[in-house]
Amino acid sequence: MNAPGELNTEEMLRIRLEVLRREHRDLDEAIHALEISGRPDALTLRRLKKRKLALKDQMARLEDRLIPDIIA
Repeated sequence: MNAPGELNTEEMLRIRLEVLRREHRDLDEAIHALEISGRPDALTLRRLKKRKLALKDQMARLEDRLIPDIIA
């Protein structure tokens, strides 16, 4: 059994997933703010969107690891 201060693998994955979700949400807000500003920088906008998409892919992989495959 784990010592009181240790986290198991599932708990660590859940924490990592929450961190990724927050970063994804922050990027969404940054993209929105950049888009509504008068003249958004296209390169910065593209990089932020690419990073957001990469985060989404990472979140999907973590969710797949956390949710067991159940064939009904």
